[in-house]
Amino acid sequence: MLEKLRELWEKSPVVRKGKYRYVVHPITDGIPYLEPDLLDDIVKSIMEIANLDVDYIVTPEAMGIPIGVLLSNKTKIPLNIIRKKKYSLDGELEAFQKTGYLEGKMYINGLRAGDRILLVDDIVSTGGTLSGIIKALQEGGIIISDIVIVLERGEGREYIRRITGREVKTLLKVKDR
Repeated sequence: MLEKLRELWEKSPVVRKGKYRYVVHPITDGIPYLEPDLLDDIVKSIMEIANLDVDYIVTPEAMGIPIGVLLSNKTKIPLNIIRKKKYSLDGELEAFQKTGYLEGKMYINGLRAGDRILLVDDIVSTGGTLSGIIKALQEGGIIISDIVIVLERGEGREYIRRITGREVKTLLKVKDR
């Protein structure tokens, strides 16, 4: 499984978003397509290393969703999706996202202080999305039991450790391209 992920990474096209070199990969973008067997292998690997004693699996849109849906289906743990759209619901938490190529806000709904969660996503690069989400969850009193990311690129994992004090588990570290 990890070799297939690595192989796809090495073959994926690179596009520029300003000064940022963005790798267009099936797991991070759904391009050219998501292979069911690869998604299955990813979910099995997450289940082997993650703390699954949680109330919810939480993932940001967009590309965390395919992973989160399959993981939720296999574990029967409800899935909560962090959205880019504000709903202004009671208890809504706001997370600030700053990546190598964009800035914006994300919104967390349906979670309450004391909820135990597993946070999953497709990639950590700069750490700018994940660190903002972690801060918002912590400020909301949500217990982050574990964090598992499929691909690790760049210094984002270390940045998250430094900024939030949280450890991030990853399935595969890839080279910056």
